[in-house]
Amino acid sequence: MSNDAPAPEKKGVLTGFREFLMRGNVVELAVAVVIGAAFSKIVEAVVNGFINPLVGAIGTKDLDKYRSCLKGPCEVSPTGEVTSGIPIHWGPVLSAALTFLITAAVVYFLMILPMNRFNERRAAKAAPEEAAPADAAKTEVELLTEIRDALLAQRAGGSGSPDSPAATAADSLVGPQRDGGAGPRK
Repeated sequence: MSNDAPAPEKKGVLTGFREFLMRGNVVELAVAVVIGAAFSKIVEAVVNGFINPLVGAIGTKDLDKYRSCLKGPCEVSPTGEVTSGIPIHWGPVLSAALTFLITAAVVYFLMILPMNRFNERRAAKAAPEEAAPADAAKTEVELLTEIRDALLAQRAGGSGSPDSPAATAADSLVGPQRDGGAGPRK
């Protein structure tokens, strides 16, 4: 007995790796990481060059130097190390929070919001096109039921004479259902 089915094609390791890298999600993720890294440098420059000097108008210019002492008076050596007391360094936390808020705001207002508006416009254009086929998607049984109901209503609302054209048309269409599907009456 011979098997004429072709053998499955073997993929090399590099071919599989290349397919993995060329998937849309992986490429998009790589682009997002690169842009995010470059963008974080811009945000850090804005915080260090603009926000820190504004905060520095109140105290020191460098947010990293803002701290409070939790327990006892904090004594600092000439090298800058705390020798007694427990310092809380809240300046770097404030700087990181400002960097995060600025980054999130820029990403939302320059990337997310325009993309959402674009998707809403696209959905609004697609909605009328999708609404028309929904009406036309009635099943054959539903359409035939509507025709039967319309003919019966026309027959009941007509002159009542069996010789009228409406009654004759209704009899020819409805007749097979009454006669067990034997065919139209003549």
